[in-house]
Amino acid sequence: MKRYPRDLTGYGANPPAAAWPKGAKIAVQIVLNYEEGGENNILHGDAASEAFLSEITTAQPWEGQRHLNMESIYEYGARAGFWRVHRMLKDLPITVYGVATAMARAPEQVAAMKQAGWEIASHGLKWIEHRDMSEEEERAQIAQAIALHHSVTGSDPRGWYTGRCSENTLRLVAETGQFDYIADSYADDLPYWATFDGKDQLIVPYTLDCNDMRFAIQAGFTTGDQFESYLKDSFDVLYAEGAAGAPKMLSIGLHCRLIGRPGRAAALQRVIDHFKSHEDVWFATRLQIAEHWAETHPPAQGTRASEMDRDSFVAEFGGVFEHSPWIAEAAHDLELGPTHDCAQGVHQALTRVFRGASDAQRLGVLNAHPDLAGKLAAAGKLTAESTSEQAGAGLDLLTDEERATFQKLNAQYVERYGFPFIIAVRDHDKQGIMAAFNRRIENDRATEFEEACRQVERIAKLRLLEKFAQ
Repeated sequence: MKRYPRDLTGYGANPPAAAWPKGAKIAVQIVLNYEEGGENNILHGDAASEAFLSEITTAQPWEGQRHLNMESIYEYGARAGFWRVHRMLKDLPITVYGVATAMARAPEQVAAMKQAGWEIASHGLKWIEHRDMSEEEERAQIAQAIALHHSVTGSDPRGWYTGRCSENTLRLVAETGQFDYIADSYADDLPYWATFDGKDQLIVPYTLDCNDMRFAIQAGFTTGDQFESYLKDSFDVLYAEGAAGAPKMLSIGLHCRLIGRPGRAAALQRVIDHFKSHEDVWFATRLQIAEHWAETHPPAQGTRASEMDRDSFVAEFGGVFEHSPWIAEAAHDLELGPTHDCAQGVHQALTRVFRGASDAQRLGVLNAHPDLAGKLAAAGKLTAESTSEQAGAGLDLLTDEERATFQKLNAQYVERYGFPFIIAVRDHDKQGIMAAFNRRIENDRATEFEEACRQVERIAKLRLLEKFAQ
């Protein structure tokens, strides 16, 4: 059984209504990363110096040596940058991504964070790469980070962001069962639920575009004006979407040693002033957003299609294509995943099998469909789906004359094409069905065969939309 773990669908064209508090058109979520004193350094037991996110854009790790220039840049963030940002943002609800070892070396800064009422989420034990860690080592570091965070701040973290994660990080963090949210994702403008080992975990996505880290990379911001313009444009687009009825979350990432420099801090102040000049803006911590989302949009219940065993999948979807369970059996063997756990996803899987079948197999599916208003309907022997569909189009309330006309057309159609007339009756009333009947009976067989197959696929889609709406 092939299963693809990535969800490339998400909320699709119709995201849920965020319903932010007080009718806010946008949620603005500002993160301040506190990493200074937790970066790679042989003083911290690491093999080399740091080489990431600093003013030294071409820096390389120095194996077995301290890099004092790099260290002083990080020290600027703790000594000066943090306090400049704190003065600017202390009256706003923001979230700190706190590296546990960095916070243990920053008692005054942690006290200032707490006094401002900022949420302090965990940013891991150290600001280092996790990608080459074994599961055991990474699990141990997560546990140490939580313990040190508690001892330094006085409470457990309720949010987590690693940043330099491995393929196991999200699962290992989720398995602790103690986080209201994980932020190691850049996949959406809204929170969403993920499943790890059968348990639901809320993901509150972060950002790398609205992030001052782009001052420290070659394809990034050079001046504060560029940063300011990008954040304002991002806010304006999302604010307009919110005003149109689809509020989102604007996530902004800051670093003490980067945005804390005077020339960049000025741009941040102008951005904040721009946000505040608008009504119905909700400044929130990530925890506040997570709590709101969990209450307003709890995880969906029920088994997901991609997680069903074959028997359950066929029992649920085997009748979507009339009396043709072999289609569902073959669809179950395809590469399904979270992106297929919706009506359109299951429909794609089923129709792939149907379209790939031989003409003889597809003809068998066509012949499995009943005549419209035919003898099976009169005898009450249709499937529940067909009964409901024909009734919805008024075919259960035909006059004797109308019924005779349908039966006459049915007989002519079957004689001409070798399969019954098929139409997605939920898309039509009886007058529209009759008009299509008269129009299509003039088609050549090849054209009508393909039209009937398209109608079978449409019927299947409508049935699935109904199933997933329940």
